[in-house]
Amino acid sequence: MRLLVATTNPDKLREIRGLLGHLPVEILSLRDFAAVEEPEEPGATFAENARIKASYYDAAVAQPAALVQCGPLLTVAEDSGLVVDALDGEPGVRSARFLRPDASYPERFAEIFRRLAARPSAPRGARFVCAVAVVQAGTLVYETSGVVEGEIASEARGTHGFGYDPIFYYPPYGQTLGETTDEEKARVAHRGRAFRQLAEWLEKCRTENKGLSSVP
Repeated sequence: MRLLVATTNPDKLREIRGLLGHLPVEILSLRDFAAVEEPEEPGATFAENARIKASYYDAAVAQPAALVQCGPLLTVAEDSGLVVDALDGEPGVRSARFLRPDASYPERFAEIFRRLAARPSAPRGARFVCAVAVVQAGTLVYETSGVVEGEIASEARGTHGFGYDPIFYYPPYGQTLGETTDEEKARVAHRGRAFRQLAEWLEKCRTENKGLSSVP
């Protein structure tokens, strides 16, 4: 099997390779192909945006590459982000563009803390959501999602992980995801849960000898 993981984010790619690395698959990223313009992400949900990205990169990258390299590709795209209950679900699907596309994560943390400080009695419940979509030759063949529940910490803590991990407190660990190891995070986090389900589906396809050319 050959998978195009439609991301240029090295941190996400590292996590995804770790979650799928036990499978006999070749994992490629957008960096392995000629650059294409990023698609718009107008979806109202993570699942919608994952489908949009998977379909776009399947058409723009995977199918041309399959013709050149004489082998089909599955295009895997994910959309993920932080949902904060007291902020009416923000930053949500705009997590990577919260405040502005070039804002630093410390800037984003500060704005989230500022908004929460204006609502001191509001619960600090939050969750990370990851939606995954798989497209082959223009057809959506699989999708799944993963969620991890937690709360917004009182301050950013930890230097591991990336994105909003340092402000996401996970009660069972008594730590933020920025304080956990990669292995601890992968066991419980949203992307780990979603991509483990994807791995199970890929393994089922392989063991049933369906191959890429006959994925349902």
